[in-house]
Amino acid sequence: MQKKLNMDLAGKPFSLETGLFAMQANGAVTGRLEDTVVLATAVMGKKPREGLDYFPLLVDYEEKLYAAGKIKGSRFIKREGRPTDEAILSGRLVDRGLRPLFLDGMRNDVQVTLSVLSVDEVNDPDIVAINAASTALTISNIPWAGPLAAVRVGRVNGQFIINPSYEDRKNGDLDIVVSGTASHVMMVEAGCKIVTEKDLIEAVKLAEAEIKKLVKFQLEFAESISVPKAEVTIFKPEEKIVLTVNKYAQDKLKKVIYNPIKAEREIAVEKLKEEMLAEFEKQGVRTEGAESFDEAKKQASEAYYQLQKKIVRAGILTGERRLDNRPLNQTRQVSALVGLLPRVHGSALFNRGETQVLTSVTLGSVGDAQILDGMEDFEETKKRYMHHYNFPGFSVGEVAPNRGAGRREIGHGALAERALEPVLPPKEKFPYTMRLVSEALSSNGSTSMASTCGSSLALMDAGVPIAEAVGGVAMGLVLDIESGKFKVLTDIQGAEDFFGDMDFKVTGPRRGVTALQLDIKTKGLTVDILEQALEEAHEARMKILDIMDSVISKPRAELSKYAPRIEFFMIDPKKIRDVIGTGGKIINEIIEKTGVKIDIEDDGSVAVTSKDPEGMKKAVEWIKNLVREVEPGEVFSGKVTRIMDFGAFVEVLPGKEGLVHISELAPYRVGRVEDIVNLGDTVKVICTEIDPQGRINLSMKAMMQDKGPRKPNLDEHLYDPKFERGNQSQDSGSGRSSGFGRGRPQGRFDRRRPRN
Repeated sequence: MQKKLNMDLAGKPFSLETGLFAMQANGAVTGRLEDTVVLATAVMGKKPREGLDYFPLLVDYEEKLYAAGKIKGSRFIKREGRPTDEAILSGRLVDRGLRPLFLDGMRNDVQVTLSVLSVDEVNDPDIVAINAASTALTISNIPWAGPLAAVRVGRVNGQFIINPSYEDRKNGDLDIVVSGTASHVMMVEAGCKIVTEKDLIEAVKLAEAEIKKLVKFQLEFAESISVPKAEVTIFKPEEKIVLTVNKYAQDKLKKVIYNPIKAEREIAVEKLKEEMLAEFEKQGVRTEGAESFDEAKKQASEAYYQLQKKIVRAGILTGERRLDNRPLNQTRQVSALVGLLPRVHGSALFNRGETQVLTSVTLGSVGDAQILDGMEDFEETKKRYMHHYNFPGFSVGEVAPNRGAGRREIGHGALAERALEPVLPPKEKFPYTMRLVSEALSSNGSTSMASTCGSSLALMDAGVPIAEAVGGVAMGLVLDIESGKFKVLTDIQGAEDFFGDMDFKVTGPRRGVTALQLDIKTKGLTVDILEQALEEAHEARMKILDIMDSVISKPRAELSKYAPRIEFFMIDPKKIRDVIGTGGKIINEIIEKTGVKIDIEDDGSVAVTSKDPEGMKKAVEWIKNLVREVEPGEVFSGKVTRIMDFGAFVEVLPGKEGLVHISELAPYRVGRVEDIVNLGDTVKVICTEIDPQGRINLSMKAMMQDKGPRKPNLDEHLYDPKFERGNQSQDSGSGRSSGFGRGRPQGRFDRRRPRN
């Protein structure tokens, strides 16, 4: 059945449509916000997957370059390949809101695919994708407790904006995405230019009002076209098995589970499980109608996991007892070291409890920036700050092959980027490309926040002039849905994340927040819970920053001696070609003879990078001489590049020639130019004028006025051959003619003179 419905979304036309595309999917909806269009499809496997202990949801966000009228930039590969980091992050954004609303114990595969079909360079497709995905699930036969809606909130000049444009987000100080049901918040993702917790709560409340409108709109759309939900098998242990597990293990589990040492706790818990299963097999425990122990073993293992969860949650809710016996609002022990690695440009080791992250900083030239070529990169975009995160298996004591960055690694790296970006120095002050790599060496929760803290310290150790230190903390939650009772946890460890209901990451300096990321496992949170979590996160962040300040409180005054140096300056954009030269001849010569890297932008910004101070100085002087204007009265030692009947051309600066007219060669009449100078001679000259055509007129005679008349002596050089300006190593032949080299010279008189 084909159906389309329209609504006004904060002053912009928004529509949902079904029945036009993808008729064989369980649910298919096209969302459109102005000219941004996303097709969302939802498909469910017919049978549950055996042997899984989790819900197999897959959310694929597919960027189609044709949506933006682009062809892939690679010379050889033109079709879309591996998802970009941006696409992966958008997929995670959708996933995190949808996942908690599926049935507990569901094991059927569900795939939600978001295909971006059109991008209008104004509206981000991720918001359209979330709303379209929710509607596709709502009208399908897939069991799901939606609908879910999402909006983005920005702020420009103090004014909040619903679903701001790309330009608004660029100019604003807040970019927050909120998804939720009609009554609860399900997901929050934010990047900020240091805003207060109060401002964030205000933005969330504003988003809630718009979310309610969108949920109502989806329900209206689903009327008459939604189908009954399918019956699916829910994996749930038999009551008999649950009671047997509880009777055997509950008291024993309470004795071993409260241990601050993760490895010891896990070994003890696993040993108890093995003993339990062995005893059950010996006793002949079976599930209903089964002859073997296999199914009973699987259900008993699930019941044992549920018992652990129950004990941990009850301890927090009723006894305010955490696994490591900390108070609910206390962080784990924090320590840090900087400058550990001798040859890297900056490094820091950050420890929080049993979580340990090593971050290193590498500084590079402007040209080392990453060039982005994604669907939403409407202009060539360069990324000068990159944060990469690695999570090897050994960090959790597991054997795991390294297959490159997955969704987790990309997500954690992006979060650290957002956290630190607002405090980075501007390009004009610090033109370096910065790559940070965080290695999770040991993990017991909150490695992303350890990456943020460690990266802040590593940047200071590298001498990067960041505005202020940034700390981060992960907040947790245990919520009893029936009673409404809840407890907020500060600085959660792995098991508290695993058995709890929330992972709420908050980063920022002392003045405010730079990034948020909220993931939940319950059916939704209230704003009151978020507000309390933010307040307690602020207190924890202040304590963490105090410890970080005790290690290093400000950026080092000098960069590492192993880091390159960059001199950054501006030139007239019209003179870029003078530096580049025909076919890159001049710039390549500078690079070859000085050993530097040179990066020139279209706006005239020039960055010269080198580890050799002398090479740097030589290259900078060379470039500045190429673009600077000669002033009357300046004295030069230059090389004679051309001999004409009417005078000699002298290169006074690289690529710049001036004319010494025959009458200006000496303080007496000169018959032939060659009587005074020869090709290749180095002579001292003074600029007498720049004529209306921009040509440089020079004089040798004026340099000899105090010496009196003198006859030419062809056997000696009359002038000091040492360069006073320009570059001694230049021997560029004719160089640039400055208007004299082509055709008949133009001026106040004919400079040509016939030879005898």
